[in-house]
Amino acid sequence: MKTVYIIFLLSAALSFFSRFILSTNYYQPDEIYKEEQTVTIVISAVGDLMCHSVQYNYARVEKDSFDFTNVFSEVKPYFQESDFTFGNLETVLAGKKLGYSGYPRFNTPDAYAYALKTAGFDLITTANNHSLDQGEFGLRRTIEQLDKIGLCYNGTYTSQRDSDSIRIFNIKGIKIAFLAYTYGTNGYSVPSGKPYLINFINFDKIKSDIEKSRSSAADLVLIHFHFGEEYQREPNKYQKEAVEFAIEHGADIIIGGHPHVLQPAKFYKSNTGKLDSGFVAYSLGNFISNQRWRYSDAGAILNLFITKNFTKDSIFISKAEFIPTWVFKGDTQNGKEFIILPAESAYFENSYTFLRKKDIELMKQSFEDSKSILTKYDRRIEIREGSTLDKID
Repeated sequence: MKTVYIIFLLSAALSFFSRFILSTNYYQPDEIYKEEQTVTIVISAVGDLMCHSVQYNYARVEKDSFDFTNVFSEVKPYFQESDFTFGNLETVLAGKKLGYSGYPRFNTPDAYAYALKTAGFDLITTANNHSLDQGEFGLRRTIEQLDKIGLCYNGTYTSQRDSDSIRIFNIKGIKIAFLAYTYGTNGYSVPSGKPYLINFINFDKIKSDIEKSRSSAADLVLIHFHFGEEYQREPNKYQKEAVEFAIEHGADIIIGGHPHVLQPAKFYKSNTGKLDSGFVAYSLGNFISNQRWRYSDAGAILNLFITKNFTKDSIFISKAEFIPTWVFKGDTQNGKEFIILPAESAYFENSYTFLRKKDIELMKQSFEDSKSILTKYDRRIEIREGSTLDKID
């Protein structure tokens, strides 16, 4: 069972909100672990969580009833291995009265959020180019629905007080600040007088938020950027500039989304952050979508193993590991389904009986593509491949 202690830093003082506690069995980690020399936690991150119209139609149980839980059934065990899991919700939950819709103006059934909670997500990033697809109402209702089921959010907010807060999660004694920003909102304007609704990539604000995080004694600062060019497998100039700025001003870990394909990851030397070597993943691609072409049907689970030595007050990333994934769309014993699969399963005989020969070929291609892209900049990054002795030709 994941147990996470969460702190919100307001501009004036620290406030504790019971609605953001992920477990009723929370505790003061510093007291529990003060006699331990070291602790290692695993933070998992995934890419864009999309919902095109065909996805919710496949998940439809009755006219107004949906079940997305099986979409995540095969990756849920990986999240259970982690201490904390987050991803980018690239849709809104504006309710059925506005009509459910896919691209270009998303509106997804509330059951989607329930499936994320059931799968093991702890934090949902909501700052992206689709945050205002259904206007301010959709943005606020999305937060309301996440709040209702106990899923924390960051990147969009309901008030200035909410926006001024910094989400800091105390995970087994390691305090991590989670920040999130987007390049834009597809041309939809933020309502006048309400700039607090969404975080844009504004360098002054990013610098200020990092400073707030440090002033609250956060061990690490993790930033999620929604940026880049769609379907490009290399970061562009703007991505690199934003990442370099964040690094210069003390960010420790930077995760990207929006291109809908994977982009390389790497460790970097940091002179200002808490870590000697920080980590950036420019894009984690699509975790789930109906984009069925090569590279966009692939994603990955990023696992960061973070170790803290309490005696020496030192902290470092002990391992960065990716689990490549692939989205299956087709017929199973349950009917038509979308299911996120570990891509390496294509190499194991009879891993999934519903896979056709063509599916297996695509999964193998996806797995090899993902390995090549993710490790292009840094060979220290590991790809989980399971037991190669059991692989088939």
